[in-house]
Amino acid sequence: MIVKLNEINLKEASHWLADRDKALALVLDRYGYPPLWARKPGFSTLVHIILEQQVSLASANAAFQRLQDALGDITPDGFLDLSDAALRNFGFSRQKTIYTRALASAVLSRTFEFDNLGAMSDEEVRTDMKRLKGIGDWTADIYLSECLLRPDILPRGDIAMQEAFRVLNNLPGRPAHGDFEAATEHWRPWRSVGTRMLWHFYLCERKRH
Repeated sequence: MIVKLNEINLKEASHWLADRDKALALVLDRYGYPPLWARKPGFSTLVHIILEQQVSLASANAAFQRLQDALGDITPDGFLDLSDAALRNFGFSRQKTIYTRALASAVLSRTFEFDNLGAMSDEEVRTDMKRLKGIGDWTADIYLSECLLRPDILPRGDIAMQEAFRVLNNLPGRPAHGDFEAATEHWRPWRSVGTRMLWHFYLCERKRH
């Protein structure tokens, strides 16, 4: 059976992790439970996640909002009706225009089906998603963690997660992903919750300073 995160097991796992990790205990003590950060599975959310690749969340949100204002309901066919110039005006880079058009085409041709992902293992989801142009580990991992609510995901290369880990553990630099995986092995099977606790710390600290 595939376990999904919810408000109840998120809180239980936060305490479980805090008992095993001093840094996460500090986060829980100082800032409380992290949000669930659940997002609706499907095309529009994956477009939003692609927009979030390697840019600030604020600029990605602004571009997505402009897209939403133009289309209302964001569907693959409605998306493909938009010109490259329109997407550029919304804030889509040339690369992200290519990636999101490829996604829309794959959904319409049924070579990629969101409904199939729910029954797949984490690794099967990654493999299926990474067949699509412009979707790598980070994008697939964020979809797994926030849309499919899988409990044991460490989003590869997530800067906010790595920076929070660096600060909490007094490291000289952000860890490479392999080192980060090794250092959080004791978080299994709740690494998605550990990740949320790091994001929570990162965002709360930014508000304070």
